[in-house]
Amino acid sequence: MKKLLLLSLILAFTVTLNAQTSDKKWGLGIGVGAYGTITDNGGLGFMPELYLSRYLSPRLDLMLKGDAGLFRSDLKSNLDLVNPFLNLRYKFSDETKNFRPYLLAGPGVLWDNSETGLNFNAGLGGKFYFNPNTALFVEAGYIHSIDVERGTETVSDKFLKATVGLEFDFGKVKDSDMDGVSDKKDKCPNTPAGVAVDENGCPLDTDGDGVADYIDDCPTVAGLTSLKGCPDADGDGVADKDDKCADTPKGWKVDATGCPLDKDKDGVADSIDKCADTPAGVVVDKNGCPIDTDGDGVADYLDECPTVSGPKENKGCPVIEKAAEVSPEMMIEPVYFDYDKSNVLQVEKAKIEKLVNLLKSNTNYNVDLTGNADSKGTEEYNMKLSEQRINSVVKSITSSGVKAVRISKQKPLGETSPAATNDTEEGRALNRRVTFEVIKTK
Repeated sequence: MKKLLLLSLILAFTVTLNAQTSDKKWGLGIGVGAYGTITDNGGLGFMPELYLSRYLSPRLDLMLKGDAGLFRSDLKSNLDLVNPFLNLRYKFSDETKNFRPYLLAGPGVLWDNSETGLNFNAGLGGKFYFNPNTALFVEAGYIHSIDVERGTETVSDKFLKATVGLEFDFGKVKDSDMDGVSDKKDKCPNTPAGVAVDENGCPLDTDGDGVADYIDDCPTVAGLTSLKGCPDADGDGVADKDDKCADTPKGWKVDATGCPLDKDKDGVADSIDKCADTPAGVVVDKNGCPIDTDGDGVADYLDECPTVSGPKENKGCPVIEKAAEVSPEMMIEPVYFDYDKSNVLQVEKAKIEKLVNLLKSNTNYNVDLTGNADSKGTEEYNMKLSEQRINSVVKSITSSGVKAVRISKQKPLGETSPAATNDTEEGRALNRRVTFEVIKTK
């Protein structure tokens, strides 16, 4: 019988062990304590303990336990008893708790002073896990004895014991994706290798947007799945981190940078551009359409008379006929200027007054102005001088109450259209002039 008990103890050390949880089914406990009898001839001894336990359910474990009693007498320690048990352990808490109290009980085989017999034990204890695989256990129990012949007496010792020790949980757990969470508890069993996971085995999602951190381009800010977890404040389909125009109005079409599309490059987004094919460089209004100053339907860049309305067929200019019907007495003489001057001479102002009166009395009359210079000086200078002379006359006309829109054209000619020879002072004096052409509009 002794050999059988010793073989059981050796077997308990050599069996391949796994952790004692729903994932790891086995546990190994090694403890040491004291025992004593509760009969009249009782004594006190040292008791080592070893057990192998097997997880059965969240509340029950099966335990193969071996107790040995060492009793010291006459300065010697003698093996007093050996007692293997097959116990059931009832657990009061689940495996998520650090402290796990329990009760245990079961039958055993007791060897006591060369006597062998069946007995039983019962006890209570608790385990405190200070890491996932290792626990400190404390246990107190009762061991029922067998009848032992001692001389002329039959004795049945009953023992109380107290034990403290460590339980070690080891073993291999099936973890297909190698994320540290067993397949049985893993709610995301196909997590890629190396990805950090939570207690359920699912990839971490710091911002809670449904996009795991390992594929989230913005892991700390909640965003959209379609944009790899990044937000899109203006809803244009371009993530804020890449959006160069983050306040684009809702519904506008944008390019890859998040800025409004502007096909014709006129500064007005296609989404609100009513003239999306405006030629490059043309000035447009807020609607993206070319400016039309006179409102005649002909854009300024095509309108030869941008300040006076006219039909498209006439390039935006009014259809006019020359005032051939005007009597010769109503014709306006040219206004002449001093050499290298652009101010209107006092003696010439009567001509301008005659023109003003004509225009005021005939509201359907307009006038064209042509400026001229003599050949003294450079062509560039004379062109500028003839323009200045036109401006002086225009100022005189408009200051008398005639609107500027009635001056149809202002054309500086410089020295290119002389009225007389430039070889004499008299001829040059006739060339320094602004001429008028009165026209009648329809």
